[in-house]
Amino acid sequence: MSDSLLQWATLALSPGVGPQRFLQLIQRFGSAAAALAARPAQLEGILERDIAEQLGGELAQQAATAALAWAEADNCQLVTLLDNDYPTQLAEAGAPPALLFARGRRELLAAPMIAIVGSRNSTPQGDDNARSFARNLAANGYSIVSGLAEGIDAAAHQGALEQPAGTVAVIGTGIDRIYPARNRELAHQIASQGLILSEFPLGTPPAAQNFPRRNRIIAGLARGCLVVEATPQSGSLITARLALEAGREVMAIPGSIHNPQARGCHKLIKDGARLVETVDDVLDEVGRIAAGRHPSAKTRRAGASAESRQEQGAAQPPLLAAMGFDPVDADTLAGRLGLTPGEVYAMLLELEIQGLVDSMPGGRYQRRAGVGDAAR
Repeated sequence: MSDSLLQWATLALSPGVGPQRFLQLIQRFGSAAAALAARPAQLEGILERDIAEQLGGELAQQAATAALAWAEADNCQLVTLLDNDYPTQLAEAGAPPALLFARGRRELLAAPMIAIVGSRNSTPQGDDNARSFARNLAANGYSIVSGLAEGIDAAAHQGALEQPAGTVAVIGTGIDRIYPARNRELAHQIASQGLILSEFPLGTPPAAQNFPRRNRIIAGLARGCLVVEATPQSGSLITARLALEAGREVMAIPGSIHNPQARGCHKLIKDGARLVETVDDVLDEVGRIAAGRHPSAKTRRAGASAESRQEQGAAQPPLLAAMGFDPVDADTLAGRLGLTPGEVYAMLLELEIQGLVDSMPGGRYQRRAGVGDAAR
């Protein structure tokens, strides 16, 4: 590295610089050391006067020193644009981060990735879809990258952790902060079996403006972006747009017309995103990984057999046939079956215990994803 890591980190973590200005400074001055040594007048055209006067100041020096100290701990590393293993896909995207905090399996930086994103307020079926697609895409050699948010993100990470390809979580806080707090255990598991990335200085709290920046890294790392559930206002659509701008494939899973969490996916599909029903649909878009990168065929067959048994067993109860695939309340089911609501509630409880249906808001019920659906 032409500059010391400390100088590189000091410039990258200087308030008001950011990835795009960092690159402009390197292009103008040739090195981080030279940029830090420049007079404010020499920084005109790149930095505002107040930012130029603070460049490399006490706050930046403290942040850089803390970063290097953090990287001395086990399983913790700093990754710069000059490193050989900096992800090529991300480097070629717009304004790549000059410095990444990485915790976990650094070798995953070189892995082919697919982004799976979606609503924080996901439905049980959406969570099942995210887990299933992540698990099976990881079984086909893809690491799954997402944002460690509640809902779809968390489910995607969980599914991918079941396979050796693992998962990459890109977060919108300092890497020493876990947000949301309820994902703390999941974050620890990812740090052990996968990889966590952040471009933010240590101690950075969650803030709304941080998450679009996180989303651009997710989009930049991935060959394609799969949106599982999203409202039209969801931040997941920002990730999808950024993926499209970076030349990535954008895909979406359709949902019930009665599910508000599916409307963002439907909008994406109307706008040209690939409608996805199966893992093969995704692989057709992003390509298949060479056989040597796959987990063992025995593992894949075992997983496929388990799913097949679940589907075959779930197709039997008549209540499932009466439910269809959209959320429905017990009174409606009672009318369809000629039973009392009390009898239907008892049947629904039994199916819920068996993991075949989920209770939904508003007293409605819906069959689990894949239950009784041979196409899955």
